[in-house]
Amino acid sequence: MEAAGEARHCKGAARRVTPPDMGLPTSDFNARNPDALALIALFLGAVAVGASPVFVRISELGPFATAFYRPFLALPALWLWMRLGGRQGPVRGPRTLRDVLLLMGAGAFFSGDLAFWHLSILNTTIANATLFANMAPLFVTLAIWAIWGQRPTRTFVGGMALALAGSACLGFGSFRLAPDNLLGDGYGIVTALFLSAYLIAVSRLTATFTVAAIMTWGSLGTAVVLLPVALLAGENMVATSLNGWLILLALALFSHAAGQGLIAYALRHLPAAFSSVGLLAEPVAAAALAAVLLSELPGLWQMGGGIIILTGIAIARRGSR
Repeated sequence: MEAAGEARHCKGAARRVTPPDMGLPTSDFNARNPDALALIALFLGAVAVGASPVFVRISELGPFATAFYRPFLALPALWLWMRLGGRQGPVRGPRTLRDVLLLMGAGAFFSGDLAFWHLSILNTTIANATLFANMAPLFVTLAIWAIWGQRPTRTFVGGMALALAGSACLGFGSFRLAPDNLLGDGYGIVTALFLSAYLIAVSRLTATFTVAAIMTWGSLGTAVVLLPVALLAGENMVATSLNGWLILLALALFSHAAGQGLIAYALRHLPAAFSSVGLLAEPVAAAALAAVLLSELPGLWQMGGGIIILTGIAIARRGSR
């Protein structure tokens, strides 16, 4: 997202927040190029989160139970990170109940993203679910424009449109509009709305709270919401083998703690709208990992869609200055 006001806000935030809160050592590169470091974190986070469909696919548990363990098993590592990290410059941990509720509220948005994503997959085609869930950049851009008056540049809009078109290409051939899919398609749109709310909330919270605090309390909020959802769905909550637990632990530590943590750090320095476009690299990473780990080779449309997405992200970046 690029508006002069947002650019000034992001640059000002980058100057105020030193050193950045990721447990990384302060360096000249870090101090002089906070946006470059944040951009690297965004794409590494997208790759880590892009691995989550692979873990979900091979999990022994159902989709909602797997979604619950994603934040729940990450909590010990996140709590340790928060305790060891301490205060980072002007940002801090929560001090009041209101602070805790704000952070858990962001996690509740993320639980809505996960829950409705799985509902969408169960009620429509994966291609449809993916396409509608990937509409989050559009909703983020419109919300920031409507609420804060930060109008995007034409270059950014063009890059976003190109990236969304690439996302559509990923599902070309499997996308199907049909009455039986309407409910699942609607769930996909709701998924995008929850993800948009989560990204905007985290982007705003990073001005006050450390990334570790946002991730720890936000993950608790996510787990609190997803546990009754998994129980009401009647899914088995206990993996039957050590391998099953290791898969859940990898999902929690790699995709959630590391992946979402890197994305939260990126949201501290990059505009939320551009970050939402950058996260369209997730399905590209997921497709690449599925090809390597599951031997699911992408077709020509999928490879072309990946190239279009990355091109659109690069253009949107230029429009974000």
